[in-house]
Amino acid sequence: MSRFIATSAIRGAHEVVGRFEKMYHEAMKKPGPDAPIKFPNTVYYLPVIYGILGHKVQTIKDLGWVVDYAKSLLPPLPAEHLWLPYLGETLDAGMATFFAEEGIMGIEYAMGKQPEVSPDGFKWNGPVDDVQVRSWGVAMVDGTMPGFAAILGAAKNEQIAVKLIREFQSKGILLFMAGNVKGNTLTKQALNQGVTLGYDTFTIPFGSSTESIIYAGGYATRAAISFGGYEPGNARLNLLYNKFRAFAFALALGPVDDLKYATAAGAINYGFPVVTDTLIPNVMPVGITQYEHVISMPFDDIPGKDDNERVERLVEKCIEIRGIKIKVAKVPIPVAYGPAFEGEVVRKADLRVEMGGKGGMCFEWLRMKDVNEVEDGKIEVIGPDIDAAAVGAKIPMGIVIDVAGRKMQKDFEGVLERQIHHFINGAEGVQHQGQRDITWIRIHKNAVEKGFRAKDIGTILHANFHNHYGAIVDKVQVTIYTDPPKVKELLEKAREVYRERNARIAGLTDDAVDVFYSCTLCQSFAPTHVCVINPERVGLCGAYSWLDCKAAYEINPNGANQPVLKGKMLSSEKGEWEGVNQFVYDHAQQAINRFTVYSLMDAPMTTCGCCECVMTIIPEANGVMVVSRDDYSMTPAGMTFTQLMGVMGGGHQTPGMMGHGKIYVTSKKFISADGGIKRLVWLSKNLKEELADQLKEAAERAGEPDLLSKIADGESAQDSDSLIKFLGEKGHPAMTMDPMV
Repeated sequence: MSRFIATSAIRGAHEVVGRFEKMYHEAMKKPGPDAPIKFPNTVYYLPVIYGILGHKVQTIKDLGWVVDYAKSLLPPLPAEHLWLPYLGETLDAGMATFFAEEGIMGIEYAMGKQPEVSPDGFKWNGPVDDVQVRSWGVAMVDGTMPGFAAILGAAKNEQIAVKLIREFQSKGILLFMAGNVKGNTLTKQALNQGVTLGYDTFTIPFGSSTESIIYAGGYATRAAISFGGYEPGNARLNLLYNKFRAFAFALALGPVDDLKYATAAGAINYGFPVVTDTLIPNVMPVGITQYEHVISMPFDDIPGKDDNERVERLVEKCIEIRGIKIKVAKVPIPVAYGPAFEGEVVRKADLRVEMGGKGGMCFEWLRMKDVNEVEDGKIEVIGPDIDAAAVGAKIPMGIVIDVAGRKMQKDFEGVLERQIHHFINGAEGVQHQGQRDITWIRIHKNAVEKGFRAKDIGTILHANFHNHYGAIVDKVQVTIYTDPPKVKELLEKAREVYRERNARIAGLTDDAVDVFYSCTLCQSFAPTHVCVINPERVGLCGAYSWLDCKAAYEINPNGANQPVLKGKMLSSEKGEWEGVNQFVYDHAQQAINRFTVYSLMDAPMTTCGCCECVMTIIPEANGVMVVSRDDYSMTPAGMTFTQLMGVMGGGHQTPGMMGHGKIYVTSKKFISADGGIKRLVWLSKNLKEELADQLKEAAERAGEPDLLSKIADGESAQDSDSLIKFLGEKGHPAMTMDPMV
């Protein structure tokens, strides 16, 4: 590493560690040694310190050891060096910087100085919630979110800032933003131009200080623990996990000072390359240059006819240098397109036109046709276009997609139809909710001003069905109806088809098929995890049903979804088959010998990090508890969702605990070997409300029509004692059933 970079990083490390030590001694006086330290909505203590060193920071006094350790890593100051510092010394300085930055952030939280609020009232995000880390799991493994960028500083101007963010969003790159350049931030630049920031749009503003970028390191470290299953304190495996499995890089915008060099050295420890848009001394800028892990791309020297093209080249280089594989194809529409726009919300003040919603009429209907009945690429709009409507108006819309293909099957209609939500939502300025006849679409004024029209919805669908489902779909034709009588007429026909599909799928049971399907997408995070998906149980993430997997196998026979032949039945009660056992053993690095489909207590399925819910036995209640990933609260088990995942995530098989999809709670096969839904004694309140109708039906099937009122939640029971009291008062059936253990 060049002398300039190394000496700058070491100087920066000395400065920040010294500041950390000073803040620690001040905090020991006030708020005092026993003052608690905790990042909001996380239970990984201070995650970089915990993940790399195995040291739990729960109070101010716990930081004393960290201060001493960080100081021990510091090489001599550059002035004392008579030779070029070793690369190892620079990397040590980088880790010391990370520990100091996280300690500083922790102290600030303990002293009540966070979350940061800007003078204009904008509230910065701070660290990523544990729940959010897990909810991004599926996006990270299926390529929707192929990598993440930690961006420090601010762009040359606001137009470049917006172009930079949009380019990354269109490629699905998760953005963490921090730091400033002379008081200006990328976050402020984006907000001034009306860019929506937040979890839903893959744009997370950590804070205006350089130190706040440490939250990106915390996110990466928690991913290694949560998804990789690596023990906190195993620095080597945690860092290697990030180098080879978390495709991340750092991008420094504007001048780079000593602290930024030191922070960059910390990122390099994780295997994350650092790109700058300014000249780095001793790194020769011949066009686009690279020096080991540091890439210098002076913005004005990047080849291109204008700033937009230079931004595109910069983004391309960042992605190339990290080896990120982009799956998002270009969609020829007048607005940006990518998975990061799926979370955009079109508010009333920005609304140009909407379809569906309360009092509206909007539906989607995908139907299989004979190959001679479909004209590929034909997109037709029947009725007035969206720009003809008054500003803020609600108009009817029917979206009819006709598909044909040699491998297309009738059962795939619903599978493909569900993808419409994700496909349309990928357009900048377009908000899509619901499906079938409860579809609701809202379009932003800016999108219409840029030229977005009804036909572009058809363009999106045509391109994406070919891009994602080309193996089963040969032709795609889209007709958009906005003529009210025609929409109403077709809506009734579509509803007849919906009813037919429901009846067909309802008859699909585990006993009716000879093949289950696997999902090994999450093995990129949890190498010993194999998800086995059967008709009556969705995948742990809730995103893949048996039919989804069947379609995925047709699309890619060598992909993550493979047929699992049930083979000889070993136990009908527990749901154990010889073929399933063999498949799991062969595909879980021979770490799992047995797997039962219907039991929580005997060889349950392994759990990765992406599950929607965690179920665990509550022995004293003779039943089970189900906590949702969206539930941040403490549970009667004495652990939060994240703490429970720490016990049984990462591909482990843990009798008495397992992850699962939300809808599994309402399945006829819900832990049927252990007593079924009558064992459910506590359920997260949000799930209780969301699944109320299905839970009532399941309770009636079990002969307990009043069961839902007997199941506790976070309001009625927060600990074991209050749970037992509640169950006794309500007369819950689990209290009189045979013991689970």
